Amino acid sequence: MDLKECYAALGGDYEGVVTRLGGERLVQRFVCRFLADGSYDLLCKSLEDENYKDAFRAAHTIKGICQSLHFTQLYESSSCLCDMFRTGAWKPEIDGLVTQVEEDYQRAVGAIRQLDAGILQKWACAGSGKERDA
Repeated sequence: MDLKECYAALGGDYEGVVTRLGGERLVQRFVCRFLADGSYDLLCKSLEDENYKDAFRAAHTIKGICQSLHFTQLYESSSCLCDMFRTGAWKPEIDGLVTQVEEDYQRAVGAIRQLDAGILQKWACAGSGKERDA
């Protein structure tokens, strides 16, 4: 999977992010770093512990990262979740928002892992002098 396919799979704006960051190589580097960010784990733990202050902070961080990387679907769902936390009104819809963030996050992670696998395969092929389809 290449970067453009990754963005299509995760529901992002490939053209927008490449234009904003000035090239595919820089975008790819930041996209791969997304997997190391602990905000989603903090969100899950905070919700489990009913620590809504930290849950808001984690959702807000996810929203900011996704806005910067043009991960449109995850940005939109995490933004809605942030708005719900910000109002302080715990409505029945919050469970649906959390589920949507989880689905969008898992979709993004799956696409990025496929991108990583494609990158590693290209490096391995480049080292052997052979080119394989990713």
